Amino acid sequence: MSKDHEEHKKSALQELDMAGWTKAHWRAVLVAGSGFLTDSYDNFVIGLMVTMIGYVYFPYNKNAVPTYESSWLKAASSWGNLVGQFFFGVMGDVFGRKKMYGVELIILMIGAVGSALAAQPVRGLGIAGVLGFWRFILGVGVGGDYPVSGVITSEFASVKSRGTMIALVFAMQGVGIILGTIVAIISLVSYKDLVLTDQANLDYVWRCMAGFGVVPAMCAVYYRLTIPETPRFAMDVEGDVVKGAAAARQYLAGQTKEVIVVTEKKERKSYATGFREYFGKWRNARTLIACALCWFFLDIGYYGTNLNTPSILQFFGYAAPSTATAYEKVWTLATGTAIVNLAGNFPGYFFTVAFVDRWGRKPIQFMGFAILTLCFLFLGLFYNQLKTEATAGFVALYCAAQFFFNFGPNQTTFIIPAEAFPTHVRSTAHGISAATGKLGAIIAAQLFDPISKNPVLGVEGTVFLLYIFSGCCAVGFLLTFWVPETNGKSLEELAEDY
Repeated sequence: MSKDHEEHKKSALQELDMAGWTKAHWRAVLVAGSGFLTDSYDNFVIGLMVTMIGYVYFPYNKNAVPTYESSWLKAASSWGNLVGQFFFGVMGDVFGRKKMYGVELIILMIGAVGSALAAQPVRGLGIAGVLGFWRFILGVGVGGDYPVSGVITSEFASVKSRGTMIALVFAMQGVGIILGTIVAIISLVSYKDLVLTDQANLDYVWRCMAGFGVVPAMCAVYYRLTIPETPRFAMDVEGDVVKGAAAARQYLAGQTKEVIVVTEKKERKSYATGFREYFGKWRNARTLIACALCWFFLDIGYYGTNLNTPSILQFFGYAAPSTATAYEKVWTLATGTAIVNLAGNFPGYFFTVAFVDRWGRKPIQFMGFAILTLCFLFLGLFYNQLKTEATAGFVALYCAAQFFFNFGPNQTTFIIPAEAFPTHVRSTAHGISAATGKLGAIIAAQLFDPISKNPVLGVEGTVFLLYIFSGCCAVGFLLTFWVPETNGKSLEELAEDY
């Protein structure tokens, strides 16, 4: 690269890195965040949907979806997430961020519509098989959003507010979780008379919940398809410094059309060669392994609890009496889930937004893993006492755990991989980290129901799971020592460090 081009590049990146918070940054947060709202809505609404499906299709099984069908329904979107995260992560580095952005939301919308219209065949797979298929498709779209949104937000952000900006995007996950319970409650109230007449009318309720996931996605897809390529990808990977510099200034000016500049580009190194050369060094590979495994051990606990909040509430006695109607039982679980999410999940996200650029990423991750280890250990040790004598104490501890998931590693494991790697492998590294995390979510989703209902090693199944969650968080705490602190450094400085 010529000296003039190098100076041009440094000047453009400095403008991005030193920029104050502008309308352009808010636009980027809203475009990326609206997708994350949709992602979390679709991922976590399944817990309440499965409860309703039990009343509709499995009255002969005590109104509950059989264990393995329930596990598949809860895990199907996570299997799709894993595929989407890895595929779109790699494609984001091969073809660019722009070409992938919006495609994942289109896939998500197809999956959401298919889920809402899923039918019960007379013969064959059954509702769990058909709905699970569409949940898998939906999950591919959700998964694709993780690396692309994370990396685009990181590459457009300034140094001093990059953590806040990425955290705000991810915090929309909390809004999506709350939205899921609100839609469930509104749908339930709307069909109250029909459900009280016949519990099979809960079929309308869960289908409304499944179909609503299309709405926020439709609001975001146009803006994603028209977003310009990130300046860093244009400069570092495509070798087009003039185009990248123009895109940086255009972004800060609040313009959204693609910059078209015809210039001479440097020869681009092949993706595979760049990947091998970078991760062939142990220090770089170790950072990726640490980011991926921290996310893996986090998601075992996070998805193990969040996908099963209605079930966990029932274990600890927060449920309508056995003589209650189907409507009353579902209402109790829906409102209980809303309370837990509002008291724990939701505020945790925004505490991270407030402190991530003040404290740094690692202190928040260390703190979260440490407190979660203790919360789950305490819940396991005093399970019977909390269940029979102190339900309020359980709810408080459970809400505390949800709070420190999000004022902790659930946010930072998303933020750090979007910053810690150079441009030519950043999307791939984020995708690998996210996909590894989703493997943990799959393990939690598939094994929660079978383990929770049977003793393990002489210990009640639910207690055993709580100990597992505690142990996973302890391992995540130790692995955090291998994770780099990214706060206060430009993406170029971080690339040079590693």
